[in-house]
Amino acid sequence: MPVVDVQPDELRELTGHEDKSDDEFKDDLFALGLEFEGVTEDGAFQLEFGPDRLDRLSVEGVARSLRYQYGDARGVAVPKTNDPDWTIVVDESVPDERPYVTGAVVRGVDLDDPALESLIQLQEKLHATMGRKRAKGAIGIHDLTMLKGDVLSEDASGNSITYKGVEPKGDTFVALDSNDEWTPEEVLEQHATGQKYADLVRGYDRYPAIYDEIGLFSFPPVINGRRTEVTTDSRDLFVELTGTDQWTIDRMCNIICYALAARGATIEEVEVEYDSGTVVKPDFEVETKHVSHDRIETILGVELEMDEVIDLFERSGMDANAELGDEIVYEVSIPPYRVDVLSPLDLVDDVGRAYGFNELEPRYPDVGTVGERHARSRLEDAARTSLVGLGFEDLLNFHMISEEENYERMGVETGTSVLGGGEPASITEPYSEDYTMLRSWVLPSLTMVLENNTHRAYPQDLAEIGHVAHRDDSENTRVAESRHVAAVLARHDATYEDAKSRLTALCRDFGVELETPATEHPSFIPGRTASVVIDGEEVGVMGELHPRVIVEHDLELPVAAFEFELSALQ
Repeated sequence: MPVVDVQPDELRELTGHEDKSDDEFKDDLFALGLEFEGVTEDGAFQLEFGPDRLDRLSVEGVARSLRYQYGDARGVAVPKTNDPDWTIVVDESVPDERPYVTGAVVRGVDLDDPALESLIQLQEKLHATMGRKRAKGAIGIHDLTMLKGDVLSEDASGNSITYKGVEPKGDTFVALDSNDEWTPEEVLEQHATGQKYADLVRGYDRYPAIYDEIGLFSFPPVINGRRTEVTTDSRDLFVELTGTDQWTIDRMCNIICYALAARGATIEEVEVEYDSGTVVKPDFEVETKHVSHDRIETILGVELEMDEVIDLFERSGMDANAELGDEIVYEVSIPPYRVDVLSPLDLVDDVGRAYGFNELEPRYPDVGTVGERHARSRLEDAARTSLVGLGFEDLLNFHMISEEENYERMGVETGTSVLGGGEPASITEPYSEDYTMLRSWVLPSLTMVLENNTHRAYPQDLAEIGHVAHRDDSENTRVAESRHVAAVLARHDATYEDAKSRLTALCRDFGVELETPATEHPSFIPGRTASVVIDGEEVGVMGELHPRVIVEHDLELPVAAFEFELSALQ
């Protein structure tokens, strides 16, 4: 989780609580969920943050949360914005891989050294978290006085800059921390920051770039130009963000604007001109979500009055209105800088923190039960014990597998009705070609173990009780999941009878009736294959593995096997 440096003197100034001691701040911050990790050489608190509250990645955001906690601020606060004087024109040459842009003009900010350090830290922490190391969103902050805007038209007032694509060996500019004029390609090759983020744009035909009337001044998401560098003398800023997702960069922009507004700055809107139309940024829209009074009380375990809940929401930086009906439901307004409120549970968490989790009294639940192992877990343990008693070595394999191993090498076709032949529960973006789906049966995993252990002594009697899954559109998740029992016996004299005798003994241990009518399965030898029918229900298959499967896995001995649904033993 991110660690942020926060100066306690800055907290005193921004909260207005000059009398607070360091220890008092530490206690108050812990109540907000911020853990104290130590002190830097210059006396700053090192605070570890939960990944949800990205609005607290700066001292300004932490101070805002403390002011709400102290009761000095209440409800949703939205900065006032001035009408736009600047426009970002999105040119058709912008790379398709990074099409979105947003921004704001910030005027009258007082950037002393601590404020500038906080702004830089916020920028980098947002890059590392919400911006996914600049891949999803990147922030550029510029000294507005160093920009020369293009005139939009003879009829229109205001200034414009252009977000466009540039050839790798195209226009030159002087990057931050450099004195040389380089093309974008040279920046990626010779500048330390360019080398660090080169992979983000290296495959593009044209690189993202932002121009004013003078020329190229920003090369997102890599580096800004030196001409517009922000210093402690800067008072008016231009904030621009580019990325692959409009919602993400809009919320990153909101967090920055709120931090600068806390320093006394005025936010000025910016128009963004796409081919599809013009939009106004920053997006300070206040969203609403709903949560019931009963759900708040049930989860927190306390009884609250309706007015008390509304007060707790306001002390969390939100507004709430109660809607009366069969039950009390709160319509809660979410401030634009909160990117973490996704469900009613997030609202309950805010109420709980405002109430004070230390104020909650622990109590035993009003039920007459105690914790114990789940019935399925007990069944699984019992089956595993029986298998070990029958001479099998217990295994635990990966639940993920490739389609080649699950189907092709076992001779099974996808979508057939045989055991293991269901439609695959595929991984959308697999990390490796070896793990592209959840296995639909366990025997492929066991045969892979045999394949990897041909150098070991025989006999090899292996068993596993494991998770399987296949596509099923009738399920809410579109995936049907279950647990299977599977076993293999690899030895020079392994036969159908060996598999059946072990399976019969296992079923006898659980008091269930086993039948084995003849059947066919592509992984087994015809005439030496049977269905596993337990208490009248067909739940699996058993027999001798087909020579094709044996050869495919480089095995030199016959293999007898069985597999069935664990639930059949209940």
